[in-house]
Amino acid sequence: MKKRPPDQDPWMPAPDYGRSLRPGLGINLLVRDVARSVEFCQRVPGATATYHDADFAVLRCVGTQWMLHADHTYSDNPLSGVIKGVEGRGAGVELRLYGVDPDRAEKAAREGGWTVLAGSMDKPHGLRECMIVDDDGYVWVPSVALGGS
Repeated sequence: MKKRPPDQDPWMPAPDYGRSLRPGLGINLLVRDVARSVEFCQRVPGATATYHDADFAVLRCVGTQWMLHADHTYSDNPLSGVIKGVEGRGAGVELRLYGVDPDRAEKAAREGGWTVLAGSMDKPHGLRECMIVDDDGYVWVPSVALGGS
């Protein structure tokens, strides 16, 4: 059941949005609270919300686009049974955002009360990165290349 008010039009009709997606990897995260997840994505990795309401959001950051869907919008979807009662979602998945300053993201995460799983550090694989857990248990890894471009 959608929570968006019936008199509020979405930013574009769903079929138009579907046709606008380009070939490549698509990411859709199921979340308990779209507004809180949008806040995380804006404050921590510095994403821009193209659109968001109580049911759905589209975010962009460093050339990447992803979607958030509220759990309640998936009531008729096969995934609804998989996520029911699951606290930490995406176990074993890292959502890596290359080109996002990990030090700034870590600071924003701490200020916002999110969990910093691993603080910013230079890694042997040539990146400075940190690991941050959002409210739904997704692990975000903002990182920048070490030693120049």
